[in-house]
Amino acid sequence: MYQPAITATGVFVPPDAISNDDLVAAFNAYADRFNAAHSDQIAEGEINPMEHSSSDFILKASGIESRYVMDRKGVLDPDRMYPALRQRSDDEPGIMAEMAVGACQKALAKAGRTGAEVDLVICAASNMERAYPAIAIEIQKLLGASGFAFDMNVACSSATFGIQAAADMIRAGSVRRALVVNPEITSGHLEWRDRDCHFIFGDVATATLIERQEDAAQGFAIRSVKCATEFSNNIRNNNGFLRRTRPDGLADRRDMQFMQEGRKVFKEVLPLVSAHILHHLEAEGVAANDLKRLWLHQANKTMNDFIGRKVLGRDPEPGEQPNILQEFANTSSAGSIIAFDRFSDDLKPGETGLICSFGAGYSVGSVIVERF
Repeated sequence: MYQPAITATGVFVPPDAISNDDLVAAFNAYADRFNAAHSDQIAEGEINPMEHSSSDFILKASGIESRYVMDRKGVLDPDRMYPALRQRSDDEPGIMAEMAVGACQKALAKAGRTGAEVDLVICAASNMERAYPAIAIEIQKLLGASGFAFDMNVACSSATFGIQAAADMIRAGSVRRALVVNPEITSGHLEWRDRDCHFIFGDVATATLIERQEDAAQGFAIRSVKCATEFSNNIRNNNGFLRRTRPDGLADRRDMQFMQEGRKVFKEVLPLVSAHILHHLEAEGVAANDLKRLWLHQANKTMNDFIGRKVLGRDPEPGEQPNILQEFANTSSAGSIIAFDRFSDDLKPGETGLICSFGAGYSVGSVIVERF
């Protein structure tokens, strides 16, 4: 049995950024056009007028100030309100693979490794741009990696579930070095025309290099990983390959994009995640006060503040539970890895932290790590 360790992480940041003010201007222009086009129905009470959004509303609701996207122009076009990404030929690298390789190369460079030294690639993300061949196998080829690769989808928990799979295989000796990569083009599944959620997501890709601790000079030993799922419809996206087989499958239906019952999610997910982390710590004999850092899923600042208080039994000290929401927004499975990437270098050997992601499913995964 071998001890798995996280030895490096990498983050690919898209070229375009959208501030809350940018987003609100586009959304309100769309709302005005919608209300003008449906003025008779609104007057008759058949439909409700669209309300304006505001930067203050977004910040108060989420803690988000901006986000990165793979295409800014399409998202901010009131006549479109979703990304405009060019059609690539089958002989070109796909957009997810391209983002993933950018993150992987950064992680490999930090660890002084090459793609040829990797023998497992897991592409773990909320959405895949195609059914097959696996995005992970394309990434494997572009990196010149050996071994095998596969895709994994556990929505916002994909990164920690991928870490568990890779760590288990390294522990068992079936692989020596793995990359868990999370290319998230969440702008593609977000309904930018919905006031309640148009501000939530952003695009990014993260990569986590995991290898045997004996092969590394420094990093974070993976002491334990714990994953759990519980079925819920409160976060859902009904898009899929069977869509065209149904009577209205190609219609512009709201349920073909990201949907959530926000209040139910808050009420049900917060105690679920808090209890999961506390049980994980107890099982491993780790006291909450022994945690130097909590790298939580970046969905909402209020949610993270609540979980931090529940786990620690007090308000987190500055820096104990870092948020990157204000810059990146919710990047699905990548959020906790961005937080880890940006706020882990200061931990000293022997200090412990916990990475946690959670989301649709419901699903939750936590990783206890110790600096060496």
